[in-house]
Amino acid sequence: MDEEKTKKSGALAGIYSVVEIIAVAVVVVILLFTFVARLSTVSGTSMVSTLSNGDKLVISNLFYTPKTGDIIVFQQSGGYFNEPLIKRVIAVGGQRLRIDFTNWLVYVDGVALDETDYVNRRASTMTYRTEYYEYYADLLDESGTMTIPEGKIFVMGDNRNGSADSRFPGVGLVDVEDVMGKVLFRLFPIGAFGAVK
Repeated sequence: MDEEKTKKSGALAGIYSVVEIIAVAVVVVILLFTFVARLSTVSGTSMVSTLSNGDKLVISNLFYTPKTGDIIVFQQSGGYFNEPLIKRVIAVGGQRLRIDFTNWLVYVDGVALDETDYVNRRASTMTYRTEYYEYYADLLDESGTMTIPEGKIFVMGDNRNGSADSRFPGVGLVDVEDVMGKVLFRLFPIGAFGAVK
């Protein structure tokens, strides 16, 4: 009789242990995705070939400050687009930006960015030239260079002729406060799992 009770209480203790471990794991995951990281899904082709439509990403804004070259997710309140957008940071507040639309060169603080590893070119010249010069007329100097205002960032998609980004008036300069986080790595598809550069 005592042996049966011992077996039952042992089995119950085992079940409680498993339930406790699962509960702790769920709480840890919830805290992780609330305060440290969150999931985001790529919608569209503006970051091809770096990212593809439907890719599942892990992003984080914990102690994050945007830097040139980072891929970020942001959502503009009251903006042209209702959903979060994923783009590459080109220049941040205080930096000087100039775009050579014909030769596909982007200059930050007078230095041409090396974008050969990720920029997707589909035509002889880069789009949004007219919109860019009209929209930023007050910020551009005679050489076509602008200084990015503090608290703002200039972003572009890697698929340069298939991306609505800071060149487009519907997006414009992005408020740092609208940045949801930096893309850390890709979860899905499994074949592309890993860090995103």
